[in-house]
Amino acid sequence: MGERVILGLESSCDDTAAAVIRGTPGAAVILSSVVAGQADLHAPFGGVVPEIAARAHAEKLDGCVAQALAEAGLTLDRIDAVAVTAGPGLIGGVLSGVMCAKGIAAGAGLPLIGVNHLAGHALTPRLTDGADYPYLMLLVSGGHCQFLIVSGPEDFRRLGGTIDDAPGEAFDKTARLLALPQPGGPSVEAEAALGDPGRFPFPRPLLDRPGCDLSFSGLKTALLRTRDAVMQDGRLKRSDRVDLCAGFQAAVTEVLAEKTRRAIAKYLLSEPETPLLAVAGGVAANRPIRAALERVAQENGLAFLAPPLRLCTDNAAMIAYAGLERMAAGAVDDMTLVARPRWPLDRAAAPMIGSGKKGAKA
Repeated sequence: MGERVILGLESSCDDTAAAVIRGTPGAAVILSSVVAGQADLHAPFGGVVPEIAARAHAEKLDGCVAQALAEAGLTLDRIDAVAVTAGPGLIGGVLSGVMCAKGIAAGAGLPLIGVNHLAGHALTPRLTDGADYPYLMLLVSGGHCQFLIVSGPEDFRRLGGTIDDAPGEAFDKTARLLALPQPGGPSVEAEAALGDPGRFPFPRPLLDRPGCDLSFSGLKTALLRTRDAVMQDGRLKRSDRVDLCAGFQAAVTEVLAEKTRRAIAKYLLSEPETPLLAVAGGVAANRPIRAALERVAQENGLAFLAPPLRLCTDNAAMIAYAGLERMAAGAVDDMTLVARPRWPLDRAAAPMIGSGKKGAKA
């Protein structure tokens, strides 16, 4: 397949996005990438409200598409296909994106390609750096967390994942418990930089059990109980808050690092020619966590790759690229494409337990 130009749409949670890419599998460039956030709409509620998100997507999608095309300097007659997140995610938002993509594809006579949102994250190292298959991917964000061996555009083997809260969700809940602004990840990280990570002995969930599965719900509960124990007259001192953040972040970092070591050991059994650990998702923007994962990779002889921060969080460039890979493999959909709230990457693996606030993305 020669070069293709793909228009991508993303609307699985609370970011409305459109992007245009050009290229071939493993050698593509981003011509435009537009992301319209909804943080101001959800801030009063302390989290994403699905109905509000779905309405916002319906209102913003066409504008994002128009802007992405304008920034790329292209019109629809120069586009070869439309790729869209068809799941998993909040069903109202996913449905908004799928219907918009169907309208564009039908009106312009273009092929339609449904993309798994998680595949978009998992294939980002191919978009940014042309990473060779197979590589080990840690998807770590607000709605999902799992270790994957990525061997092809539709070939994913899950080694483990979260059985309850995803790390990003745990960061958001921690921020709410400590009266910090949302999104919680950057707020907790900023406070943690000023605190003592050793003051509060938070648990390291599931480190006493074999395997690569993770759990963060109990860690959140431990933080709640510790907060209540140190509060005085219903108030939390700043010194206590920064130490709570530091201890919580240290626990998450240690758990992710150890589970990554275990995943690397399983990945290396396949004897990859160019061993690589890649990380994607919003939590990959956390600097201490990213640094710890890079150290683990180096200790085990793996290259380490973390995409630019703008491509770690939800975006449509990754969806367009995943669509490009699917199109090259001959996988094209039609108007029967449906929105899917659940869509596992590894269909042979047993379903994960738990779902989290942003839907059962694992």
